[in-house]
Amino acid sequence: MEDLQSLLEKINRDGVEKAEAEAKKIVDAAKARASAVVADAEAAAAKMREDAERDTAAYVARAEESLRQAARDTVIKVENSILALLEKTLAKDVEKALSDEKTICDLVAEAVKGLASPATVSLPPALAPAVKARLAANEQVTVVLDEVSGAGFSVKTDGGRVESSFSAEDIASEIAKRLRPDLAKLIK
Repeated sequence: MEDLQSLLEKINRDGVEKAEAEAKKIVDAAKARASAVVADAEAAAAKMREDAERDTAAYVARAEESLRQAARDTVIKVENSILALLEKTLAKDVEKALSDEKTICDLVAEAVKGLASPATVSLPPALAPAVKARLAANEQVTVVLDEVSGAGFSVKTDGGRVESSFSAEDIASEIAKRLRPDLAKLIK
C-alpha cells in the first residue's frame, strides 16, 4: 500500500507539476499578449497625440493668420474712413475758399496769365462781376456764367478744345492725391 501511496503521490506531484508548468505557460503567454496590447495602445496613443499636436499647431497658425488679416482689414477701414473724412473736410474748405471773390479773382488771373490764345472763363454768377472787373484789361479773356457748376471755375482755350477745370471737387481731389501718402504715413 505504501507503494500505492507513493505511486499516487508521484502521480499527484507529476500532475501538479504538469499543471503548474501549463499554468506558467498560459500566464507567460497572457503576459506577452498583454505587453503586445499595451505596446499597441501606447503606439496608438502616441500617434493620436502627434495628430492632435499637429492639428492644434495648424489651428493656431490659422487663427493667427485670421487675426493678422482682421487687424489689417481694420487698419485699412480706419485709414479709409479717416482719409474720407479728411477729404470731405478738405473739399468743404476748398469750396469755401473758391467762394471768396478775392481768392477766385487771384486764381483766375493766375490761370489766364500768359495765355497766347483767347480764353473763356466759366464761373458762378455771384463771382462773375468781380472777375470781369479784375480781367477788364485782358481782351483775350471772355467771362461767361456757369449756372450748373458749384464753386470754382474752368478755363477753355484753343477754341474750346482744351479745358482746365478748377472746380472745388477737382482741386480737393488733386490736393488729396498729394496729401494721401503723407496722411497714410501719419495714420499708420
